[in-house]
Amino acid sequence: MATTRTASAVWKGSLIEGAGEVALVSSGAGSYPVSWPARAMQPNGVTSPEELIAAAHASCYCMALSHGLTGVGTAPESLEAQAAVTFEPGTGIIGIVLTVRGSVPGLSAEEFAAAAEVARRNCPVSQALGGVPITLASVELG
Repeated sequence: MATTRTASAVWKGSLIEGAGEVALVSSGAGSYPVSWPARAMQPNGVTSPEELIAAAHASCYCMALSHGLTGVGTAPESLEAQAAVTFEPGTGIIGIVLTVRGSVPGLSAEEFAAAAEVARRNCPVSQALGGVPITLASVELG
């Protein structure tokens, strides 16, 4: 069965001087301030669309990798992923770099790296962001 999740945003003012707030509506998990300086300069406790994309990508990637590993009989004890989304003002999102560390008993480093690459390609968020270069920079088993 398909599911739909909802977030909303409100913005007040011009792009540079204005500010807004994004709310995670479906879960009710919270509302977060957003601003241009947080996006193009320093976050200073304020989020950006790119940070929200990074959170979605890191969590989806962990789920995809866990599913793939479990499917071949090597369920992970733990996985830690980071997604770094790079934004260039005037151009947009120019790249995403994933890193992952896992504890997977009975799996070689080579097998983990192969599973990590499959998850990079097949993660639903990776697929949704197909117009952006997505690289797997670091894969660590330990």
